[in-house]
Amino acid sequence: MSESGPEAVAKRDHAGPSLMPGRHSVTAATTARHDLTGTVVGRLAALAADTRTAGLATDLRRDVARRVLDVLGNSLAAQGQPSAHAVTAVARGWAGAAAATGIGTGQRFPAATAALVNGTLAHSMDSDDTHLPSVLHPSASVVPAALAVGEATGASGAAVLDAAGVGIEIAVRLGMGGYDEELGNSEFFERGQHATSICGAVGSAAAAAMLYGLDVEGIADAMGIAASFGAGLLEANRTGGTVKRAHCGWAAHSGVTAAEFARHGLTGPPTVIEGRFGFLHAFCGDRADTAKVVDRLGEHWELPGIFFKPYPCNHFTHAGIDAARALRAGGIDPEAIVEIELGVPTPVLRTIAEPPAAKAAPESGYHAAFSGPFTVARALLGGSGLGVGHADFTDEAARDPRTLALAALVTAHPDARCDEIYPHQFPAVLRVRTRDGQWHEARVDHNRGGPANPLSDDELTLKFDLNVEGHLSAAQAGTVAERALALPSAGSPAGLMSLVRG
Repeated sequence: MSESGPEAVAKRDHAGPSLMPGRHSVTAATTARHDLTGTVVGRLAALAADTRTAGLATDLRRDVARRVLDVLGNSLAAQGQPSAHAVTAVARGWAGAAAATGIGTGQRFPAATAALVNGTLAHSMDSDDTHLPSVLHPSASVVPAALAVGEATGASGAAVLDAAGVGIEIAVRLGMGGYDEELGNSEFFERGQHATSICGAVGSAAAAAMLYGLDVEGIADAMGIAASFGAGLLEANRTGGTVKRAHCGWAAHSGVTAAEFARHGLTGPPTVIEGRFGFLHAFCGDRADTAKVVDRLGEHWELPGIFFKPYPCNHFTHAGIDAARALRAGGIDPEAIVEIELGVPTPVLRTIAEPPAAKAAPESGYHAAFSGPFTVARALLGGSGLGVGHADFTDEAARDPRTLALAALVTAHPDARCDEIYPHQFPAVLRVRTRDGQWHEARVDHNRGGPANPLSDDELTLKFDLNVEGHLSAAQAGTVAERALALPSAGSPAGLMSLVRG
């Protein structure tokens, strides 16, 4: 490993004052308090420590660099959102060292505060990546946490990618521990819990602890502490409220804070994941499956299979959008449509189709992003961006008469084939009847942005460019994209974040 990689970060932490001496620092000899042998958190911590030393594989580092670019674009697109104003206003009132960039704020904050701001931004436009079947959006919390601590400690780009990659992997594996094969859905989701923020706090803690140079025991303690911090309810998806946008910010903040607590001697329980009162049992009860968390750990990586979102709206709506785009491309005139049937997996209906009247006429642009009828209507009318874009989810767009008239024609129902595929994909079938009495159908089994229908680097860069319009010039956007995608081999988070500080 070169002097710009994870080993160099450990050497800097060993030699310099950036890491406060403590029982978990690489500068201090530690006395084991717990026997982590065979515990889940011990195995996850060992993966993190080993990866810090050896580095991620080249293809995995490149994958994480693409996620960094995606998070930066989604965050800049969120400037001006109520969640951005609220969280940034609170952050500006918190004193502390100017260590890490708050994207678009023109300011630097303590690392945990910067993670709060940037995690909120990253999730505010509902355009962040998704892991299936856990239904997590892992990068929106873990990447901001890793960037904040990486910038604060002077870590290399490669070290930040390694930490973020491990943190993302841990987050989605914890999510899989709550996925019930028989139920065909996440137990977190069934209970109304936002697994993204709950699991993201633990993944963020692992990433931050790696970058702070903590040993295996310290990384385990950071995760054990963060397991008490993660939270989030999904009711806002159904009936409104913008608090969900701050969930990933709080997860990132919790993860960094947990790692900082661990640096100074706070400890977590060794059976925090699998214990009777541990993470999985507390959140998911008897349906939890601890074995999934460590299945082929270090051999198989979930990371490269995580879906990028081409559209800034709830992921359950995406296949319907793709089907509408296919019908439009096939020559369907939206003015000739008299009836629309949207078939989706049964568990999806409660999020994007219920209550029907509210989904047909969303009260705001934000609510529109969680509506199957509205998103189908916008796509049939042409949409914006890569299919539908931010312009389709303004409050003005939510009141557009043509869109609402078309959305009123949509009837959503469960589809048997979609149920078979879900939740490994979020499929949909769209059928429209035109004035001549003919029915036209488009079925989408594989979501755009996933391994079976991936976004290229050019498409991902285009998404970034669309996200940052009005915030960066074309030349600035090109520089940010170039530097983000070059993080595996060159550059640093400090240099990259200076370009998006605002």
